[in-house]
Order: sequence, then C-alpha cells, then structure tokens
Amino acid sequence: MKIIDSHMHCGIQNSDQPIELIRAYLDRAGIQGACLYPPVEDIYDRYNDRFEDNARWVACRQMANEYLLEIQGREPDIHAYYFVWNDFRKGELKKGYRGIKWHRHDCEPVYHYDDPGCEAFIEEAVRLRLPIVLEESFRNTLYFIKRIAGRTPIIIPHLGGLNGGFHALFEAHVWDGETVYADTALASTGEMEIFLKRYGSRKLLFGSDFPFGIPSSELSKVRHLGLKDEDFENIVNRNILRLIQQD
Repeated sequence: MKIIDSHMHCGIQNSDQPIELIRAYLDRAGIQGACLYPPVEDIYDRYNDRFEDNARWVACRQMANEYLLEIQGREPDIHAYYFVWNDFRKGELKKGYRGIKWHRHDCEPVYHYDDPGCEAFIEEAVRLRLPIVLEESFRNTLYFIKRIAGRTPIIIPHLGGLNGGFHALFEAHVWDGETVYADTALASTGEMEIFLKRYGSRKLLFGSDFPFGIPSSELSKVRHLGLKDEDFENIVNRNILRLIQQD
C-alpha cells in the first residue's frame, strides 16, 4: 500500500519549494506519493485586498500550474492540482490535472462568483469529475457547496479549520452530503475522532499542508488514532485515489 499525502504545496517562483525538497520530506516519512498545489504566492497577491490581475500574474500562475503538470508527467505517484483564479481558464483542465485548488481567506482578494467564466469553469470541472479542494470563508463555503450540489467532489482542507472552524462546519452538517470530504492537514486528533465517529473513514483524507505542516508529523497523528487497517488505508490511500480517478 502506497501512502499518499493529499495536500502539499510545491513551487519555485515566489516560494522555494521544489519537487526535490518535497521528495526528501516524503522519503523521510515513508510516504510514496502526493497531491501537489502551487503556493498561493504564485497565484495572486494575497496581501493586497485591492489586488487587480495583470499579465505578469497570469504568466506566473500559468508557470506555477504547469510546473506541477510536468512533474506529474515523469513521476507516477505525483498528482497535480490546478490552482484556479479569476481568469477561470477552463481549457487548462483538459491537460491532465487530477484536481482543482480553490482558495482564499477572509481579507484576501475575492473570487468573482458572478462572472460567467466562473460558471463555465465549474461546468468543465463537473464534466471531468475533478475534485475541488475548497478553502474559503464560512459563508462562501456553504454557498459553494450548495452551488456544486453534489455534481463533483469537494474536499474541505484542515477539517474546516480555515473555512470557519471545524465545529462550525460540523454543526452546519456540511459533510452530510455524499460528495463532501475533508482532509486532516493541521487538524487535531480530537477533531479527526469526532469526524470519524459520525462519517467513518471513507470521507477523510490524509494531508500535511507542507510547508505549513511536516508530512511525518501529520502522518503520525493519523497513526496515533489506532485505526483498523482498512480505515487507515482508506484515509492514507484509497479515498484520494478514488477521488482523483486513479484507483
């Protein structure tokens, strides 16, 4: 069984996180594969709430996403996710990305949800059945889940820690939908236990959020849950491979 870290950032432009560094951390933890997202810093200026897109940022995003696609092409256990921003380049999704990263925090530039290009992008993601890793405000998380309406999988990272908080999402029953999942990155073992008690092991994915979390340490949290072999394998391997259509 190969262990897959479903949540890592990899980029070489505005962050120094090349694949060689990623692979060293994976090897040290006994992890064989990973889902990679570009660093936020390569997608938009997250520190400027008045950010306006321009040709330089478009080129930076393109390079960041394609860097991961190139790695995927030569390393079979690496899975590239496309980090979308407000140019909503739906044609990029046909290039072989395994999923989509949809990300912003409060006080950061916003997605243009009312843009027709946004709906066209979503429709393409649905057509290709690409899972969407959604890290948004609490209000927008609820809105987005309702908008997707079960048409393609949604993965909420950090067990909702940056989407308004685990307990807020848990009490709002956002994971009741059959196609809404969570990852473990930076979450506590207590939160994992609560989630598993209600939803079981088929809706939870192991992730580290490298470089913010260390793969070996984040994997140790999952191991310390004392799970049955089948449940452990679901979390660290089967669930993510099923969602990215690689099982």
